[in-house]
This record gives sequence, structure tokens and C-alpha cells, in this order.
Amino acid sequence: MAGRGDDSPVGGGPSLFARLAVGVFRHRGRVLVGTLLLLAAAVWALLRGGHLTTGTIEGIESARAEALARGAAAGSNDQTLAVIFHHDEWTTDEPRFAQAVTSVLSRVERLPEVASVVSPIGAPEAFRARFVARTGHDLLALVRLKGGEREATAAFPAVRAALENPDLRTTLTGKVAFLAALNELLEHDLLRAELLSFPLALVVLLWVFRTVVAAMLPLVVGGLAVLCGVAGVMLLSHATNMAQYTLNVVSLIGLGVAIDYSLFIVSRFRSELALGLSTEHALTRTLDTAGRAVAFSGLAVTVGLGGLLFFRGSYLSAMGLGGALVVAFAVLFALTVLPALLAWLGPRVDRGRLPFARKEGRGGAWHALATWVMRHPWWVLLPTLTLLLAMGLPFRRLQLAATDITALPEGTEARQGAETLARLFPREAATRVLVAVEFPGGSPLTPERAGALYDASRRVASMPGVVGVESAVDLGPGMDRATVLRMAAAPPQFLPPELQAARAAYVTGNVAVMQVLTSSAPSSLEARNLVRALREDRTVGDGRWLVGGQTATDVDAAAFVRHHTPAAVGFVMGMTCIVLFVLLRSVVLPLKALLMNLLSLAGSFGALVWIFQEGHLHRLLRFEPGPIEPSLPILLFCALFGLSMDYEVLLLSRIREEYLRTGDNTHAVAEGLEKTGGLITSAAAIMVAVFAAFTLASVVVVKAMGLGMAIAVALDATLVRVLIVPAMMRLMGDFNWWGPGHWRRSHPREQGTEVRS
Repeated sequence: MAGRGDDSPVGGGPSLFARLAVGVFRHRGRVLVGTLLLLAAAVWALLRGGHLTTGTIEGIESARAEALARGAAAGSNDQTLAVIFHHDEWTTDEPRFAQAVTSVLSRVERLPEVASVVSPIGAPEAFRARFVARTGHDLLALVRLKGGEREATAAFPAVRAALENPDLRTTLTGKVAFLAALNELLEHDLLRAELLSFPLALVVLLWVFRTVVAAMLPLVVGGLAVLCGVAGVMLLSHATNMAQYTLNVVSLIGLGVAIDYSLFIVSRFRSELALGLSTEHALTRTLDTAGRAVAFSGLAVTVGLGGLLFFRGSYLSAMGLGGALVVAFAVLFALTVLPALLAWLGPRVDRGRLPFARKEGRGGAWHALATWVMRHPWWVLLPTLTLLLAMGLPFRRLQLAATDITALPEGTEARQGAETLARLFPREAATRVLVAVEFPGGSPLTPERAGALYDASRRVASMPGVVGVESAVDLGPGMDRATVLRMAAAPPQFLPPELQAARAAYVTGNVAVMQVLTSSAPSSLEARNLVRALREDRTVGDGRWLVGGQTATDVDAAAFVRHHTPAAVGFVMGMTCIVLFVLLRSVVLPLKALLMNLLSLAGSFGALVWIFQEGHLHRLLRFEPGPIEPSLPILLFCALFGLSMDYEVLLLSRIREEYLRTGDNTHAVAEGLEKTGGLITSAAAIMVAVFAAFTLASVVVVKAMGLGMAIAVALDATLVRVLIVPAMMRLMGDFNWWGPGHWRRSHPREQGTEVRS
């Protein structure tokens, strides 16, 4: 329906978005040249590379314990590679087996990245028995790398190459091997997902637009946004810790929102051209309506991802920064590069029309659905609410645990090595809980402190689930308390060599290290209870201990997320309310939008637990069920809360346009649903296609992230935005638009904007 003939906003000069449209139209050549320069800078940043890490959290107790024990050879397994040598015919007691192993390990020991090598070759029989399998054909060696986790992971390829031997089959496992394999898989998953998501998105765009040129434009914007977003992450990784996962998050979110925003703008531009407007006028009206919605939607997504910044000191904060960066690029390119291309194309945007055409008209399915929802709001609202709430019920059974070796595919060397280690060397593969005992100063092995350490070790050994304790005061069954005290009183040079080696392995400065062994899996409830029991009484003489290791990291990470989640959730919800209030001039609609977002998230989270934790589709999706990564729920909440606003902003903006024009709430809701329903479902189909490409990932966390976001968007665009929102707005009537009087007076109904189909 045509309204005023100029491009000025209500009650004044041209709006910011109208002025932007005019500027881009008149200087489209400069915009495109500037984009090429930015693209060149992005390519330079990608070629320069970055320093990506794994997910870490600073300041938690497990990290402090690892730092205290880092100087001890047996202090942490994080930088230690378990190397299993095997030969089908040679036995471990043959000289040629020993010579082959010695040759390999001597070469490895000379590498600058290697701190130490432990081997049973030439070791005492008691020690040798732990590192030689009963099969007679397998031998275990330990290679400890220098530096922290980041440096050790970077050094892994060189060390792996040096461990190759033509006579022996060598299998590596350990945290460093796991992280190296995980990073490689993440890169492969990212490339595969992008190669799949672009063709899938193109198919949906061709179905929506029915012209090749219009369908290609959103892909151009999406590619630019992802390229610049990834380049930005690479640059930031030189200044702050950026997890490898960040690239997957940036690609996942950036491609989806960039294509969606472009879809909104291209669709509106084509509609304005169809009304007979010139290219400049059509572009002006497009940015003044769809462009405004894109800007507010991008702001809402950025606010959502900004919630991750509350998790300072963790990889979540870096992910939020990377996600916000790519969304900013998506909005920037959608409001500048895309309009410049549309200004250049004009009516040629409809070139390459496909032979099949879509029927248009008011008698279509969306008109019928809108009419039916307005007539039967209760029949729509109650069943859909019940369904979403039922889908969310499994979320009450949520269990959290950090990603471990089972996240890798079964054929991965690190996972095969872990399984072989558990089968052949069960004591070395047992779950280890690190206990770092820090004393005020001086040696931890004075007679008084050694006695306290011995008593603490015996107390720990008697705890439920503990199968052994390794420390400087646990060197064999014949070592009683009196022997420990005599050893502590003797000068170190008079101790037997094995006892001197034990002191060097389990003592560093004023810190004594204990490794508490349990047969329970690292993510099990029994292992977590052991960590909590160890933390109940920390006193050892005049020292105190901290508890670390994988299980302790799981406990600390879950506590870290729980502690910061209320502030992050409150910020996201509060800021989203403010953004929607500024856009809609209503107090009621932002609150309703928050409720709708929570409903779609509940359904997605419930499905996530039902599928990935409880394993109902594990054969179809090819993964091993287990607890959910602690960061995944809050990451999905912050990302999806903003992404859901795409459709909320689009739908409510169009409804508001019609309400301001007519003053009829029921008509406005029906008209808004009819005009945007197809666009919302089309945009959601693109996002689902993009996110679904990530469900083919080899890494379970990426697979769960992709599927969780796909489910949430599908629920949001079908049940929530198309059914529940219109039904609730129909029942609430004019109360939807209640707001402070000043805002209502500044936007009187009779001065409403135009509505274009």
C-alpha cells in the first residue's frame, strides 16, 4: 500500500539509514574499492596465521595446582606423551628390540622441545615391570615436552616424526596428542562445513528468489563476513588467547547471520522495485526499513555474544569477542557492500530467472495461516507451548564434563593409543588426580614434613575409589613411616639412585607432588566425589595442598560457568530488552520476546541432552554419548538469544509498521505474519542448512553445537515466531503497544511508515 511519496522519515529530515542509502548509492564505486582493500588486508592476516590454543580457564584451582607442580617431572601429565612400541615378532627382552627403542629415544631426547625421556631400557626390574606389557611385544616410554600446553602442542608434529621407526609400530597418546588431533580435526571440520554450507544455502536462496543474481548476493556478503571475521580472530590471537573452537563459532554464526541479513535486504529491495520505484528510491526505502531491522538485529546478536565477555580469563570470553566481531562485519557489509552492489545492479538483480516460478498473491498459504491464527489463538497457543515445554524437560538431567579423548573418532591414533594403554598398562592409564602440596619455604622433605606427607598419603590411599598413590614417600610396600623419616634425615647424596630419582620426580622447590590413582573414569561421579573429598581437608603439616588434573578441571570449569552465568544471562536479557524497547517503543513486546526466546532455547537444550548425553541418535550421528561440554549451554544461550532476535525484529518491525498505519492490532499481526512468514521460514531454512553442515563434524562438541543451533532456529522460526508470537499478540490486543507516553507521542499512529510487500 503506497503512502507518502518522499523518503523522509516521520516528522523531520531523512533518517540515518536513508542518508546511508543515498551515500552508498552515490559513492558505490568507492565502497566497492574500500571493500577490496579490506579483503586484501584480511587475506594478509590469514596468510600471517595466528596462535590458537585449546580451551583454558585462568585462575581456577586446578590450573594453580598444575602451575605449582610444573617443575616436577611427575607433576603433570599434560605435557607428557605416552609412547607404545610394538613388534609382532620381536619380544621386549630381545637386544634388537631394545636397540631399536634406544635409537629412537636417543634421537628424540636431543630435540630442543623435549624436557625428558623415561624408558624401561636398563631400568631396575621393579620399574621395568610397570613399563613392559605382559604380551611380551609392547613397551611403554614417556616423553615429556617443554613449555606449557600451547608450546607442547606446537612441538608435537616434530616429536611425532622423530619417534618413527621402520622396525617398530609406534602409537602415541596423552593430552598433547589429543589436543594436536583435536586441532587438526577442527580445521578439517571447518573446511568441510564451509564447503557444504555454501551450496546448501545457495539451493535455499534459489528457491526463495528464483533468480541466480539475487541468490548469489547473500553468499558474497556471507563469504566476506566469514573471511574478515576469521582474519580478525587470527590477528587477535597474537594479543590474547584464542581457542581453536573460535574459528568454528565465527564461521557458524557469521555465515548464518550474514546470509540472513542479506536475504532481508535483497527481498525488500526487489519488492520496492516491483512497486515501480527507481533504484535510488528503492534502495533508500530498503535501508530505512529492512536495513534498520538488520542493524537492530545485529545489535541484539552482538549483545547476546557480549554475555560471553563476563567469563573473563576463559576461552568463552575470546569466543564472544570473535563472534561479536564477525556479526559486526556481517552488519557492515549488509549495509554498505550489498547496497552498493544493488545500486550497481538495479533491476538487473532479477537476471538469471529460473524456469520454475512461485505463485504470489494474497490467497496463498501464509494468508490462510495468518487468518486461521487470528481466529483461533488459543488452539494455536496451548498445544505449541505444551510441545516446547515437553521438549525442554530432558534439560533437567544435564551433566557437564570437559571434552576428553572420547570426543575423537575411534580411528584416531590418540584414541587408539589411549585404549591400548588402558588394556596393556592399566596403572599408567588410570585416572590421576594431582595433589600439589605447597609449604611456606624450604625443602618439603624435612623429617617433620616427610612424616606429615606420609600420613596424608596413607589417609588419601584409604579414600573410596583410590587404587594407589604415587609420591616421594610412596616408593614400595616396604617403605613405612620410620623408613621415610630416616630417608628425610639423610643427605640426598647418600640415598639409593632410585630414591634420588623419586625425589627429583615428585619434589620441586617448596612443593611436593602426589598423584592419586582411581579406577573411575575422569568424568564419572566417583572421580568428582574424590576431588571434592580431597579438598575438604587440605592441611599437611605446615603446608596446604591444591587439587588438579582432568577431573578437578571438570569440577572447576563447571563451577566457573555456574558462577558467571547469572551475570551473563542478566546482561543479555536486560540489554536485549533495551534494544527492543528502542526499536518497538513498547514495554510489553520486549518482555514477550524474552519469554519466546527462552521457550525455543528450552526445546533446543532438552534435545541436546536427549541426543548427545543420553545417546538416542548416536548411531545415526556417529558419536559416543557422554556429558555435555560445560561451555556449550552458555555458548548456545548467548549465541541463540541474539540470533532468535533476527526473526523477532523482522516480524515485529513489520507488524509495528502496519499497526502505526491502521491502529488495528489484529489486522497488523495478521498482515505482519503474512508479509514476513515466508521470509522468516526461508531465512531459517538457510541458517538450518548452514548449521546442519556442522553436524557432520568429527568432533562431538562441534557436532552438538551445530545441531543445537539448527534445532533452536527451526523451532524459533516455525513454532515460536509463526504460531506462538502471533497468537499471543492477538490475545493481548492493543496492550502489546503499551509504553511511556513520551515515546507514544513521538511516534503517533497517523504518521506511520509505509508498508511494502
